[in-house]
Amino acid sequence: MRSVLFILNDAPYGNERAYNGLRLAGALTAKEGVQVRVFLMADAVGCAKAGQKVPEGYYNLQLMLGKVLRKGEVALCGTCMDARGLGAAELMEGAQRSTLAQLADWTTEADQVLVF
Repeated sequence: MRSVLFILNDAPYGNERAYNGLRLAGALTAKEGVQVRVFLMADAVGCAKAGQKVPEGYYNLQLMLGKVLRKGEVALCGTCMDARGLGAAELMEGAQRSTLAQLADWTTEADQVLVF
């Protein structure tokens, strides 16, 4: 099985870096034989906040992460969460608080690492 790690850094809304990273992650999740992991750092931790309400017709990163979570994994930098006042109880189901040590493990296990 091929493993792809996505590291997202940018805020969920305001530019399209997180959106484009999750579009690709979702597309790869649909492929057979590909393990997808997403690690959210810095302002990207907001992508996994539960209860996002966006204007009609606008993309919703919580829903896009949900697509990844069907077959993949999503982790968030705990230090980044703390810096932004985001608690574990505020996260969408399946997304997990994590550590830089976990990111290091995922990085060494991945066949490819993509940074957005």
